[in-house]
Amino acid sequence: MVITRCPTCDSSKITKVRRIWTSRFDGLKYSVLRLEFHECPGCGEKVYDREAMRKIEMSSPAFAKSGFHRRPARPSSRPARCKSKGVAR
Repeated sequence: MVITRCPTCDSSKITKVRRIWTSRFDGLKYSVLRLEFHECPGCGEKVYDREAMRKIEMSSPAFAKSGFHRRPARPSSRPARCKSKGVAR
């Protein structure tokens, strides 16, 4: 996503940043490390793309309680095996 102007103040100084993002939900503090998003230095507006929102939701206790999002499994270097016969799929 390319953003060249702030949607709030119309400044052209909005830039893409990467930093630790922190929030709270029901008194629980949670953070996303190295989150990339756009931020306007003039008004403080933050704009998140789909990937940034996905990372925020994956870390949020709100989504953990609902079971809405599950962390994706890490890909294995070994082929998956059928548990009943030990045959590679």
